[in-house]
Amino acid sequence: MNEQVELLTKKITEAKIEISKIIIGQERAIELCLMAIFAGQHVLLEGVPGLAKTLLVKTLAHTLGCDFGRIQFSPDLMPSDITGTNIYNLKLNEFKLLKGPIFKTFILADEINRAPAKTQSALLQAMQEKEVTIDNETLTLDQNFTVFATQNPIEFEGTYPLPEAQKDRFMMKVYLDYPELDEELIFAKKVLTGENPEDTLKKNIVNSVLHAEDLHNFREGLLNISMNDELIKYAVDIVRATRSNDSILVGAGPRATQSLIYGSRIQALFNERDFVIPDDIQEMVLSVLSHRIIIRPEYEMEGVTSKDALDQVIKMVSVPK
Repeated sequence: MNEQVELLTKKITEAKIEISKIIIGQERAIELCLMAIFAGQHVLLEGVPGLAKTLLVKTLAHTLGCDFGRIQFSPDLMPSDITGTNIYNLKLNEFKLLKGPIFKTFILADEINRAPAKTQSALLQAMQEKEVTIDNETLTLDQNFTVFATQNPIEFEGTYPLPEAQKDRFMMKVYLDYPELDEELIFAKKVLTGENPEDTLKKNIVNSVLHAEDLHNFREGLLNISMNDELIKYAVDIVRATRSNDSILVGAGPRATQSLIYGSRIQALFNERDFVIPDDIQEMVLSVLSHRIIIRPEYEMEGVTSKDALDQVIKMVSVPK
């Protein structure tokens, strides 16, 4: 393992230790969020209310030395509330740009599926090009700009399904599940002592392991994670197999292949290797592809989930030796 990859591995370990001071459990969710950050991609977080989705993103921003902005999506939220607008200043007799929260580095789009499609789509240009156009003027966002969009399960009242084009902009979908018994007991005991996670962040008990300007340099270290042609073809074959599986109505597109390769290389890094193996690709399939496929209604009625369908897809493709 070369020196730059060793340094990346060390910083990832340090980040996970610091985040665990605030977030109890959810180890895999933390890993996946870190993976997306190091890949320069975006994350869709899903879970019932109260599982610390907001706190997780705020803690990630603090730990990685980035500023944090939060947008609370609601049915009456307008696109200009996200991007900002030009306000006329009577004293100066000129328009002045009032920037919206999207100009922060880490953006929490909280409960994104509570807003209608017009407002959700305000994020599309920013997520793809890291630019925002306001009154025909294009402004560049931070090079580390990352969107963490939380959504409640679609069965909840007052939610709108995300457009397919927008879901495809997210590198992965991360599920936050209920904590284990021992983890929930730890949380309950902290409530009795009056310990507040927000106060812990404010007191700087959680240390920053990186500076924002370091993140871009660290991403270049991923170029040192090797992936041979056979494994690249394996990733492509898995994505293509989603388009021919009987239980899948709409399969994943080419952008999914890009995300799967990104994720596989970073998964190798998290496993302290500077080369990718088939297991790395398989570990990332569910997170990268689950939100990009649509199960046929007749199979969905029979209880087939995205995980079931993707497990079938993996079995359809020959593993390179």
